[in-house]
Amino acid sequence: QVHLVESGGGLVQAGGSLRLSCTASGSIFSFNAMHWYRQAPGKQREWVATLPSGGSTVFAANSVKGRFTISRDNAKNAVYLQMNSLKPDDTGVYYCRGVGVGFDYWGQGTQVTVSS
Repeated sequence: QVHLVESGGGLVQAGGSLRLSCTASGSIFSFNAMHWYRQAPGKQREWVATLPSGGSTVFAANSVKGRFTISRDNAKNAVYLQMNSLKPDDTGVYYCRGVGVGFDYWGQGTQVTVSS
């Protein structure tokens, strides 16, 4: 069992930036892909971005494309979500997810609030 812990959330003004971290209690080397999701108040959880294990391809939802960047550091067992040009619609709880053969782990989430 690997635990994922998100951090880096907080309150920021529109146009600002935050960098979220997702740190694993064990190695993420065997993870096929790392993902970020978010859930706004009263809405369903939605996918934000994916970074496959090869690290060369990044997929991002249209709503964040060009503003958010996902990256990983296998040596630190960590995945990051750099969020720039934040908007009030980006407000929500952000979750990381690690998926591999036979496992699917979620973190507990970190709150991001963007004020207008």
